Amino acid sequence: MAKFSRKTKEIVKIVGPGLITGAADDDPSGIATYTQTGAQFGYGQLWTAVILLPFMTAIQEACARIGAVTGKGIAAVIKQHYPKWVLYSVIGLVLAANTINIGADLGAMGAAAHLIIPLNFTLLTLLFTALILVLEIYTSYKTYAKILKWFALALLSYPLTVFLVHEPWGTLLHATFVPHIELSFAFLFIITGVLGTTISPYMFFWEASEETEEEKARHMITRGQVHMSKRFMRRLRIDNFLGMLSSEIATWCIIVVAATVLNAHGITNVATTADAAKALLPLVHTFPNAGFLAELLFAVGVIGLGLLAVPVLSASASYAIAEALDWKEGLNLKFNRAHGFYGVITVATVIGLAINFIGINPIDALVFTAVFNGVAAVPLIFIIAKIARNQEIMGEHRSGWLSHVFVWATFILMAAAAIAMFVTL
Repeated sequence: MAKFSRKTKEIVKIVGPGLITGAADDDPSGIATYTQTGAQFGYGQLWTAVILLPFMTAIQEACARIGAVTGKGIAAVIKQHYPKWVLYSVIGLVLAANTINIGADLGAMGAAAHLIIPLNFTLLTLLFTALILVLEIYTSYKTYAKILKWFALALLSYPLTVFLVHEPWGTLLHATFVPHIELSFAFLFIITGVLGTTISPYMFFWEASEETEEEKARHMITRGQVHMSKRFMRRLRIDNFLGMLSSEIATWCIIVVAATVLNAHGITNVATTADAAKALLPLVHTFPNAGFLAELLFAVGVIGLGLLAVPVLSASASYAIAEALDWKEGLNLKFNRAHGFYGVITVATVIGLAINFIGINPIDALVFTAVFNGVAAVPLIFIIAKIARNQEIMGEHRSGWLSHVFVWATFILMAAAAIAMFVTL
């Protein structure tokens, strides 16, 4: 028992940027997209949760390694080694994708809260925006990271529901390991969204920048030189894998629950947050007011993961701009020492908030955001693959052949899905 306790404590100490990135990956946009694919296509896209795990792990490990080895974020590395047009193109893509994602997530939080709190949607969305900005600007990185880890527990309602519902396990296993593909726009649109919400642009920049934050907190960077041990690199890889694994387990469970509870009962289109919340009814069906309890569980999950994801989205965009413009940057800095960095966070969040007042349905916005991310990630993965393999930049820690193959395979997979979607359109 004592040995198990020591191992558990060691794992808890290891988890950091990788786990936070993995949890943020299942943000409100992810929950909506996975719920939609389960409702619309049943178990037809369940195989993506397994197929994407090695690709997701490879690209995020490459990003984390870039940050750890260089002591810089991805934008700073691009600025140093590539032409300006590449830098500005990358920043433009990240800023656009993240701002749209912020807006969609804030809207989803407001809509989810409205299920259980009798307040106006606009007021709720404004309150969440203010809370997120206050926490992000005035809470230290060390404290904030501890808070973020616990928000990952909000996803447990889906695995619990999987085991409370009578599942056709033979069908599930077949759908999990045997890919099913339909050459229709609807199928390819959603699968591009699944790819985009699983392997998202903001994750690349966030994890690389947060590895540098970890190194700064551990005093591993002196005079621009990174002093990195093999132990740190090992912890980085374990943290990254655990984060991606937990993310894909949650993805699998959300799709299964939506397929079993919604699709099997004739609900093939998730149009509102109330529709999405119905997926959790089996978890609370024996209790009085089961409908309200399902909505409560769904709302807590969306709000908790939104509180986790929106700061990640705004901060990753801010890291990119601050690195490009040589501003002081980092969540470890106080507001009065990094006005520009926190200014970008504030502006990106406020613009995202404004998107909610142009009449777009919150669920539609979440799915569209995932699809946009799926397209925007393609050129960014190309750049990351080039950097991670570059001997001059990465030295002895450049990508090995296995990492190199999987990162390029990720690029090909996502490019093929995006092209196929546009062709069928």
